[in-house]
Amino acid sequence: MKFDYTKGKRQKINAKEIMKREEIELKVKNFLIEEIEVDEAVIKSDALLKEDLGIDSLDFVDIVVIVEKTFGIKIKPEEMAGVKTFEQFCDYIENKVK
Repeated sequence: MKFDYTKGKRQKINAKEIMKREEIELKVKNFLIEEIEVDEAVIKSDALLKEDLGIDSLDFVDIVVIVEKTFGIKIKPEEMAGVKTFEQFCDYIENKVK
């Protein structure tokens, strides 16, 4: 068990949850590189999916299929409306797999 002191008080952080987030980011990064052919150097937490990573509407169709198979979740287009960055995309997946 680790502790988070950033919120002004001692809060327990489950090490499993931290690992889960890292695992999600790694899996997303890997399929973006391997399947969508995104350059690894541009994949950063604040990278914009469309502008920085070059993901277009056809890529999003492939990504939906990959995410559904990899994480066992359904992506709803209306929920993705505000997702603009790599980090937000990983946040979305993390919240759906909980």
